[in-house]
Amino acid sequence: MTSALSAPHMINEEAAYAYVEARIWPNGPVCPHCGGIDKVYAIKANTAKRVRLGLKKCGQCRQQFTVKVGTIFEQSHVPMNLWLQAMYLMASSKKGISTQQLHRTLGVTLKTAWFMSHRIREAMKDDGSTPMGGVGAVLEVDETFLGQQPTVFVNGKGWQGKRGTGGMKKIVTLVERGGRARSIKVETLQKSEIVRAMETAHRDSALMTDQAQHYRRIGKEFASHQSVDHGRGEYGRGAVTTNTVEGFFSIFKRGMRGIYQHCGEQHLHRYLAEFDFRYSNRIAMGFDDKARTDRALAGIVGKRLTYKTACSQEAH
Repeated sequence: MTSALSAPHMINEEAAYAYVEARIWPNGPVCPHCGGIDKVYAIKANTAKRVRLGLKKCGQCRQQFTVKVGTIFEQSHVPMNLWLQAMYLMASSKKGISTQQLHRTLGVTLKTAWFMSHRIREAMKDDGSTPMGGVGAVLEVDETFLGQQPTVFVNGKGWQGKRGTGGMKKIVTLVERGGRARSIKVETLQKSEIVRAMETAHRDSALMTDQAQHYRRIGKEFASHQSVDHGRGEYGRGAVTTNTVEGFFSIFKRGMRGIYQHCGEQHLHRYLAEFDFRYSNRIAMGFDDKARTDRALAGIVGKRLTYKTACSQEAH
């Protein structure tokens, strides 16, 4: 049996460039500067003359470029084949792969592995343009909390205060039963935040939630709204259940606690994008590890992420 990481584009940088170009430019090179396609030609790589691999020149605007320009790879000195290895490892690891593991496996510095992983999460990010659910679809929605529960509850007001979740990171996830997942970090579970989190939910869907009050009013906008009462130990009533979204949370939390262990709040939206991506492109949806990696590769265009932005406290 041949290892997936021993494929030519995983071990040879020239083959890696050809692999990426074939997927980003299926109809031939496109100049990222002027959009030209008719007069683009390749410049042969020459290390002695510092001519890098994959270099192209546009005959219309006379600018040079590679397939990295305008993508998450731009200005990266990491060999392209290592980028493809990192993408495969992240796309194929159900609960994620730590920065330390990427650092050891790829032979790059810890800082580089950290930055690579965040860039790849950007490529995995769903733009939110496709509505969740639809006519005849069942849409399960629930919230979860991430972080440490305080040992002393400073504010015991409300159900979050009583549960000790008031100071934890809050996430609302929409899951199409048998389909995709979309997770949104929210500041509170007030009506305005729930409405924002569910703005891409198709109102013709059948909505399934628990008994939380913040779903009651918006639930009236859907084709139907049914709920289960977890407080009374009810987790399923025929087809009425939130077990699908709970299953998503199970995978997410096992990954965040067992693999990543810690996540700064300014980076949470990228980790959510990673887990949403793998769930939405799982085997049941027709994607094996290779197809899932290619799907992530298709998302690299137009998603630049600088190190300064990635480290910013305002990076959301």
